Amino acid sequence: MTAEGATHRATPANSPRHLALAAWRGTRLYRPILVLTILLFVVLTATQSGFLTGANIQNLFTGVSALWIISLGMTFVLITAGADLSVSAISALTGIFLAKIISGGVPGWPAVLITLVFGSVLGAVINGGLIGRFRLSFFVVTLASMTGLTGAVNLWSGTQSFTVNSPVALDIGVNSILGVPAPIWIMIIAFGLSLWLQRWTYFGRDVYAVGGSLKAARLSGVRTTRTLVIVYGISAFGATIAGIITVGRIGVAAPNVDANLPLQAIAAVLLGGTSLTGGSGGVGGTVLGVIFLGMLQNGLSIAGVPSFWQQVVTGIILVLAVLGDQLGIIGDRKSTRLNSSHITI
Repeated sequence: MTAEGATHRATPANSPRHLALAAWRGTRLYRPILVLTILLFVVLTATQSGFLTGANIQNLFTGVSALWIISLGMTFVLITAGADLSVSAISALTGIFLAKIISGGVPGWPAVLITLVFGSVLGAVINGGLIGRFRLSFFVVTLASMTGLTGAVNLWSGTQSFTVNSPVALDIGVNSILGVPAPIWIMIIAFGLSLWLQRWTYFGRDVYAVGGSLKAARLSGVRTTRTLVIVYGISAFGATIAGIITVGRIGVAAPNVDANLPLQAIAAVLLGGTSLTGGSGGVGGTVLGVIFLGMLQNGLSIAGVPSFWQQVVTGIILVLAVLGDQLGIIGDRKSTRLNSSHITI
């Protein structure tokens, strides 16, 4: 065959077939969770008559809104081969902070913006600074942050909950826009911004570089300290948004937020194909992991399974996700940092 014939037979790079194959190959990291999510959806639809209704699907997504947003931030952290155990404590603290400044006379939207800055700076300075600047263990730092911030929020609040009557809280947590609850719109926007940040910015590539090899990234000119500070700031930013949504949904700022949130977020990220060893993964897989966990808990609730058993199931899934990552069943154990093909959706 001549070179001209070979060129003629080659699939054009912009042909529908080529684009479809590229898109399918791009799902390789989270293909297992995609299949599992579809199977779970089919099973729940067939066995639970109350599952596939508009009201239940809406409840499902609003119910996982906090986990969704925290998991997006956790994805960036895990790509750098870290983890953030302090997200639930940051959510609780920023919820109390919001309630305090609103009761102190700060108007609704300025109070929300101040709270977002407060939470982001808190995570960036404490977690990002100690991990990025002083190279301390992410496990020790975020565990210490979780413990210290939990104690601080209980001291500050006197272990009391505070009612938040601001109309802005209702706008964020309860009201609908075009018939869709505000938390779902926030989830969509957060996903779009996370995807853009991960896929189409130099910072996103730096995140993969740090996760692939911190030393190699530093030698290649990546500002590793700045990258880690921003990553943990993003994680805290997501936790703060989750805290604000929670306050808006229930109208109360409580000193204790679900302590299982960090582990659930890590489970969702691992199920989505991001590896514990860093350097590969993406937010597209993460949202599938969140949807899978949300559907599972929703289905178990409809079936009347007690909440404690739901926690047992979630724990088992976390162990299986870690095992799958170690065995290479999910994730990409051969990821190399400077290979852009590992920057996935």
